[in-house]
Amino acid sequence: MDSKLDEKDLAILTLLQKNCRMTAREFAQKIDSPITTVFAKMKRMEQQKIIKEYKAILDPKKLNFGATAFILASFSYRDGEAPLSQRVIAEHIAKFPEVQEVHIISGDWDILIKVKEKDVDAIGKFVIDKLRTVKGVEKTLTCMVFDTTKETTEITLPLNKQLLRKIQ
Repeated sequence: MDSKLDEKDLAILTLLQKNCRMTAREFAQKIDSPITTVFAKMKRMEQQKIIKEYKAILDPKKLNFGATAFILASFSYRDGEAPLSQRVIAEHIAKFPEVQEVHIISGDWDILIKVKEKDVDAIGKFVIDKLRTVKGVEKTLTCMVFDTTKETTEITLPLNKQLLRKIQ
């Protein structure tokens, strides 16, 4: 973690992860800092790409995207004599709109892909008609999600207990 982040920076980041629609005034009140300090800290963390972007988190089931799958894929690293790049293949897969996450991993598989779609049939169609046609993809293993107990984008930051209590 960037050593230039102080407790107030961490508090702002913690609050942002809970609700990025809070006003600067609300942030300032919660962390006992002037609004100008809050603005400056947020701007600096945006410029440093610590804060990458602000997004709404949607309920996929209410939008008819209730099926989630994690797909493991392995690659052939050669196309004849030409070497294939695992990063290039991962970037290609990441462009499919159904794909939420793509991770290059260790172990028996080369990549882990998270997909959200309307149903099992749509995920099957994605695997057969799109993923398996990507040059270099050798085999896949699809794990359907039956139920999700926790799904978050939050990172637990090391705040002192006194400040953590104050902002909760």
